Amino acid sequence: MHTHGLTQSQFLMWRDTNMGYVVVLPEFGLVADPVVGIITTAGESLSPVVDKVAILEASADDLVNMLSGEGNYVASFPGREKTLVIGGSINAFWYGLAIGLLVAGIIAFQLIKVGS
Repeated sequence: MHTHGLTQSQFLMWRDTNMGYVVVLPEFGLVADPVVGIITTAGESLSPVVDKVAILEASADDLVNMLSGEGNYVASFPGREKTLVIGGSINAFWYGLAIGLLVAGIIAFQLIKVGS
């Protein structure tokens, strides 16, 4: 069987069919054009992707804004603006108490050991 001509004809058929893209997300119809280097649609709408990117951006902004401890966040219920401040204060109190008792216990055992 002569396969050289068959392989060459398949390559020519593939080359002649404007399939110069790579499927990135078939459920959203996104394809990548390796020649240009961009991701674009293959005849479908980008609105589901844009909606998910908007939610992701809002969540990323929430992560950055959590450092201040003020404001209302996307994934939280209304009326919980000061929860991070209160939760952070309680958390810091308990960690401080645990570390303080640990240090006090080490010092007390050293004093008992030196005093004997």
